[in-house]
Amino acid sequence: MTPEETVLDYYEALRRGEPLYPYFVERAETWKAAISTEYSGYDAVSEALREQSRTTDEWTVESEALSVTERGELALFTDAVRLAWTNVETGQRFGFDSRWSGVLEPIDGDDEEWGFVQMHVSAPQTF
Repeated sequence: MTPEETVLDYYEALRRGEPLYPYFVERAETWKAAISTEYSGYDAVSEALREQSRTTDEWTVESEALSVTERGELALFTDAVRLAWTNVETGQRFGFDSRWSGVLEPIDGDDEEWGFVQMHVSAPQTF
């Protein structure tokens, strides 16, 4: 799978409610930041993603501007993504436009399988 296919497959896994932690590289340097959270290290990232999967459902993920650039052993991506989901504990629906960026690298040196080393998701604020 190419880096671009990995990003798109991650979006599909999110929509389907499948586990997301396998998309991240198992290293201490793995990092993920979301709208109001930040996780450092694979263990923290994977635990946060498990909790997210447990407490959310009915995801809408609409990619609007995916760009992926490969640079040797790394790939960089950016995207504008329309997100929506339901909190399964309260039934409340959330949604907003977001910006995504990150870094992928081959897993175990295998150019056929890529994983996220860094991922950042933010939402623009208006004043």
